[in-house]
Amino acid sequence: MKKIKFPTAQTILLIIAALVALLTWFVPAGKYDTLTYNKIDNSFTKTHLETESKLPATQETLEALAIKIPLEKFTNGDIWKPISIPNTYQVVSAKPQNLVAFFKAPIKGIIEAADIIFLVLIIGGLIGIMNYTGAFDAGISWLAKALKGHEYVLIILVTALVALGGTTFGLAEETIAFYPILIPMFLAAKYDAMVPLAAIYLGSSIGTMFSTVNPFSTIIASDAAGINWTTGLTGRVVALVIGVAICIIYILVYAQKVKKDPSKSIIYHQKTEIEAHFGTKTKNILALSTRLRLILLVFSACFVVMIYGVSQLEWWFVEMTTVFFVGAILIGIIGKIQETTFVETFIKGAADLLGVALIIGIARGVSVLMNDGLISDTMLYHASTVTEGMNKGVFANAMLFIYSGLSFFIPSSSGMAVLTMPIMSPLADTVGFGREVIVNCYQYGMGLFAFINPTGLILASLAIVKIGYNKWLKFVLPLLLILTIFTMIIITIQAFY
Repeated sequence: MKKIKFPTAQTILLIIAALVALLTWFVPAGKYDTLTYNKIDNSFTKTHLETESKLPATQETLEALAIKIPLEKFTNGDIWKPISIPNTYQVVSAKPQNLVAFFKAPIKGIIEAADIIFLVLIIGGLIGIMNYTGAFDAGISWLAKALKGHEYVLIILVTALVALGGTTFGLAEETIAFYPILIPMFLAAKYDAMVPLAAIYLGSSIGTMFSTVNPFSTIIASDAAGINWTTGLTGRVVALVIGVAICIIYILVYAQKVKKDPSKSIIYHQKTEIEAHFGTKTKNILALSTRLRLILLVFSACFVVMIYGVSQLEWWFVEMTTVFFVGAILIGIIGKIQETTFVETFIKGAADLLGVALIIGIARGVSVLMNDGLISDTMLYHASTVTEGMNKGVFANAMLFIYSGLSFFIPSSSGMAVLTMPIMSPLADTVGFGREVIVNCYQYGMGLFAFINPTGLILASLAIVKIGYNKWLKFVLPLLLILTIFTMIIITIQAFY
């Protein structure tokens, strides 16, 4: 009897999509009314089912709708997405998603996710050009010699720096670019591919989970809750420092075990395959010449420019993709690559990440099915009613797990904030603690599930590293248990103090 293989990321997502489509036949459809601010004519648009009505953009309008958010949060652009209006949920005609809708969903998802898909493909092309120049191999060889005996520093630096990006500006999708670069470095340091995957993905996840000044979670959620984003900041900083330390220690323990005995690796049977794929057995490594140093400098500058643009200039996927595209051209010129060779190499590099791009699109297709089936608001409505009558500590922990569950259906942090905060944050008033606790429950709950959420970024990340979802679960579940216990303690303390 042949051993049954764990399904691929694409198959896992299609199974999830099928289950979600099935849910739309049993979960009642429902909708909240929404409110959208129009900057052009300084007005609100209230959407009730298919009907839209204009309302004056005043504080009185917000108060009449039981929305306890200062008007300036809308007018200064802090809240730009439609928000849910409290106490407006109603059951609507069911829209069960049939077989045709199921097959259309991945296509719609790919179209909706075109911005991040193009970013991934352009990054793939850039990586292809870099590999062609030999700059990666030369740089990795130099780094391996420089860190000899202190390779653990790489783990600490990568995890801490990525976590810093996550907590400040929501570094998440952008980390897709890091894997092809850092994996060869970690392999050269005698670690397995699980170590760089963990350093990057756990760093990003723990950073965004304990966001401090992240405009896409902390700030937008606080705005939608009607409080200042600095409220509760000290508690989040303390949780961030401890959370990052836990992740680094966990990775270091595993990494040292693998370094001493490679057979202890969870992915030991893939060792040869992964090393061949990431080119760590290159026979003729070039010396780190001035030309290669310049290429590495341009390549590194792409990331510096991207991070600065996203955090300071309000850049998003179009601008980020443009940076990497321009970087590839500059590297091609510096490396004196012929035009025909450049195009062929770039296309081949992009093709290597096509599978990852499709995973991102299929994952978005799951959200398409939920939105078209009108069950997301139903989940939110029932989630907001189950916490009635609970004491502070139990309520806070219940909200933590409710947000973890909701993040499967709404994986977007900003989307979750504007949809749920106007509904959930007033519940804090009835229990007797600050609304910042609800903001923390939202962040911590989404963050915990992000470690394993198949509709998030993990499957795309695993596809790049060539590691199965089952192997990742085996690695990360003990850490997830530790972080869950830690987070429950933190949120309970924050609820009472």
